[in-house]
This record gives sequence, C-alpha cells and structure tokens, in this order.
Amino acid sequence: MSPAFLLSRILLKFDPETKERVADLSAVTFTPDGSLWVGSDELLTLERLSLIEPYVYGNHEPFEIGEFIELFNNKDEIDIEGMDYSDGYLWFTGSHSTKRNKPKGKNSEKDIRRLSEIKTDANRYLFARIPIQQGIPVQACPDPLNGDQQLTAASLEKTESGNILIDALEKDVHFGSIVASQVPSKENGLDIEGLAVRGSKIFMGFRGPVLRGWAVIIELEVEESEPGILTLKEIGPEGRLYKKHFLDLSGLGIRELCLEGDDLIILGGPTLDLDAGMKMFRLTGVFERKGDTLIAQDDKELKLLFDLPFKLGTDRGEGLALMPCLGQPNSLLVVYDSPDPGRIVHSDSVFGDVFRL
Repeated sequence: MSPAFLLSRILLKFDPETKERVADLSAVTFTPDGSLWVGSDELLTLERLSLIEPYVYGNHEPFEIGEFIELFNNKDEIDIEGMDYSDGYLWFTGSHSTKRNKPKGKNSEKDIRRLSEIKTDANRYLFARIPIQQGIPVQACPDPLNGDQQLTAASLEKTESGNILIDALEKDVHFGSIVASQVPSKENGLDIEGLAVRGSKIFMGFRGPVLRGWAVIIELEVEESEPGILTLKEIGPEGRLYKKHFLDLSGLGIRELCLEGDDLIILGGPTLDLDAGMKMFRLTGVFERKGDTLIAQDDKELKLLFDLPFKLGTDRGEGLALMPCLGQPNSLLVVYDSPDPGRIVHSDSVFGDVFRL
C-alpha cells in the first residue's frame, strides 16, 4: 500500500443563496460536456457546476428532480448518496434507509423519547436516471449513440415498501431480517451509499449492513418495463434479481464506488456514526464475476490502495469520481460531508481533493 498522494484540489463555488450545500455533499460525477454534478443528502435537487477557470467549478444551477421523475412526495429528502453517468444518463440513488431521531440537547425527557423514534422518508427509496442533453437534464431525447432510440427519464418501480429492490431484499437470507425490522442507518441497518453504472449494469455499495466484518456490493441489471418505469432482470442464482459480493474491507462499510475500466474503486468508511479512518480499495474484473462471491483482501483481486487523511469530526469522504489531473489520465476526486472549516471559502465555496490513483 502506498500513502495517499494529494495531486491537487478543486474549488466548488455555489450560489450564495444556497451556501448550505457546501457542508453536506454526498455524491459527485462528471458528464462529457465537462459539467460536475453533485448531490446533497438533504435536498430534492441535482446540482450542476461548470468549469470557470482551471480547477474552479461555479455557475451553480440546481435542477428539481421532481420535474423529471415522479417522487413519492414533495417534502421528504431523497438522501442522495450515490451518483454516476453512463451512456447519456445521469443515475442517482437514495440511501434506501430508515433513520433514528437525534437528541436536540434541550430537554432530556424529550430527547430520550426522540431516541425511540425511527422515521422513514419515502423519497429515500428512489433510484432513477435522467437523460443529459448538452449539459441539461431532460425528460427525453434522442440517443446520441443510436438515433433510432430515445433516452427517457425513469425510476425503479415503486411499491408499498419502497421499490421492487426493497421487496426482494426483504426475502433475502442475509438482509431480510434487517430490512423487515427497519434497523436504522448508521446502526448497521440497510444504507446504500455507493453507485457505479455501465450501460444497464449497476453496482450498489452498502454502508450497512456489514456482516461479521464483510461489506456488501449488490449487482443489478435494469430494463424499462414501461415508460418511466424500470424493472430488475433475473441475474442471480435461482432467478434472484441481484448478485451479492461480500468484501473484506477491514471491517468498513462502503461510502462510494466508481468504475475505472473493468475495476471498481471503493471508498470504505465506518458503518456506525463515529469517526474512524477511511480507506480506498480496488476490486478487479467486476464484469467477469459469475454468481455470488466472497473476496478477501490480496494483491490481485481486492487491493488496499491508500488511507485517506484522517481528521477527527470532519472531512467524511462521501463523493468519488475519476478526473484527469496534472498529466494523470485518471485521478480520484473526493468530496466531503462535514468538511473541515479550512476547506470552506467565503461560506459558499468548498475544496475537494484530487488524489493520484
């Protein structure tokens, strides 16, 4: 393992009227027009930034997701935790998690009661894609790779439990009891925080649950069953709608994913709500794996790349994307939730880090 090598930093400049976004970035990706897209875990929007000078992205423009995708409602946060771009589509996922209320520190009796309350925000069960045409989200547009086909905005089929993925996981031998009992996120409950997409193939990384120290990625394939609705193909053993990949990440859960060629770059971090070191891993040959897999760390299949610099209480890595930097064709951009105050400039801008891969 090599130590993390910081190549550079980029500055993300937001509209001063929406400066609160600098403190809770949870997903990031680029589109071919050069736009940088970020997601927040507390909003119903996608945020686009454009390159305005070397290593500075600004001209911030938010887009309401509800204008392209039918939401469960117009008030609950989506808790966007994963984002990627593939073949004309911007993909994103909510955390699919429940949450326990936090104490407010004003009244002990009320705070004790709040700790007993578990909340479900319906929009957290959103997994969707939106076509991007010349840097702008659209409802539909011609496929630039195949003019006879249309790209269309769509989301995974919704159900009373959330969506068809949640319905399937409720019956799973590893996840069923956790999903059914609604164990909250950050307490080893179900919490999707990683997303990588190529074509119709999708990888989702779980921050939780971590099972006896093993982190989990599920592999999916989707197709459009009717306009605006995505369904899951039967790709797993015995007709299951997903494959399961169990990974030895030194006890960490998964905070984000991105693809480099046929390899997955994995950002690992603690599952529980605590401060601990975060690590970067490489999982090789992800498109060649048949059925479910169990993969230990080694120098070939699953390799530890480097540790992220650690700061107590701040700089929790959440977003991950590839970008060229200083002659390196593929470097790793990391953006942070709860950024260190030293990253914030004039309250409306924040630095992300670019590491050598």
